[in-house]
Amino acid sequence: MKILITGMEGFVGSHLAEYALNKKAEVHGTAYPGASLRNLEHTKAVKIHPVDITDQAAFSRVVRQVKPRWIFHLAGQSNPSRSRQDPETTLRVNVLGNLHVLEAAREQDLHTRVLIVGSADEYGGVDSKVKHIRETQALSPDSPYAVSKVSQDLMGLAYFKNFGLHVIRTRPFNHIGPRQALGFVATDFASQIVSIEKGRKVPIMEVGNLDVVRDFSDVRDIVAGYWALMESGKPGEVYNLGSGKGVTVRRLLEGMLSKTHVTIKVDVKHQKIRDEKLRKVAAITKVKRDTGWQPHIPLSQTLEALLHDWRVRLS
Repeated sequence: MKILITGMEGFVGSHLAEYALNKKAEVHGTAYPGASLRNLEHTKAVKIHPVDITDQAAFSRVVRQVKPRWIFHLAGQSNPSRSRQDPETTLRVNVLGNLHVLEAAREQDLHTRVLIVGSADEYGGVDSKVKHIRETQALSPDSPYAVSKVSQDLMGLAYFKNFGLHVIRTRPFNHIGPRQALGFVATDFASQIVSIEKGRKVPIMEVGNLDVVRDFSDVRDIVAGYWALMESGKPGEVYNLGSGKGVTVRRLLEGMLSKTHVTIKVDVKHQKIRDEKLRKVAAITKVKRDTGWQPHIPLSQTLEALLHDWRVRLS
C-alpha cells in the first residue's frame, strides 16, 4: 500500500515513516525544499518529494504521481510561540497547505483516506476543573497557531460533508521524544541538561511555571495512533490522542534530572511564566473504543530516549 506523509522530514513525520515501513507500506513523503533531512538519515527506504505545500500545482503533481491510498497531513508551522511572532506565515502555511492537501485528495480519488493532524491547542484554556477534555469540549483557540489548527480541523469536516472525502481529524496532546526541535518544554529541558553535562553551560536551569499539568505521550505511541485511526477511525469524526494522564512539568523535569550524573540548580524565572491554564489532559475513551489503540511507552522510557538523543546531537 502506498502512503504519503506531508512534512516527513519533521519530528513526527520521521517517526511515522519508520512506523509505516515496519507495516510494509510503500512510503512517500513531502519535505520543504532545502530543509534538513537529518531526521530521515536512518530511514533509507522512503521516497522524498521536495515540495512546498503552499504550492498547489506542485503538491497536486506529487499526489497524481504517487497515487497514495492514505495521506497523513503533518506539514506546517507547529510552534504556538512562533505563530505569535509571525501569524501570517503560520496561517498561510497551515490553512492554505491544508486546503491543497484536501483538494489534491478530492481530485485524485474520493476513496483516498486523509488524516488531518490538529492540536489540543484548539481547545484553548480549559477550566482546570475539567479533569479530562473530551472531543465535545468547545473550541477556544488563543493563538494564531491554534486558530490555524481549528481551520484545518473544520475544513476537513467540510470536505467530508460536502464531497464524501474519507477525512479523519485528530487532536493530539503534548507528544515528546527523540528528534523534537527546540521551543518545546521537554526538549528544551533535555538540551540544557546535556549542555551542562558536557560543560558547555553553567549548572543552572532557568524554567517557567513547573506546576502546569499536561498530557505527555511518546511520539512513537502517537504515530501508532495515527495509523490505527487510518485503519479503523470513522470518517468525519475527530479523535483526541494522548496518554489520558496528567503530569506536572515539575515531574517531567525531575524525571530528567534523575537520569543525569551532574548536580543542577533549578531557577524559576517569573518572566518565563506564561498566563496559561494549569491543566490540559486528554480523554481518550473514543479512540480506544473505535480503534483499540492505547499508549504503551512509559514516560521514564521516553525521557531516557530524549536525553540520549541530545547526548548524540551534542557529542
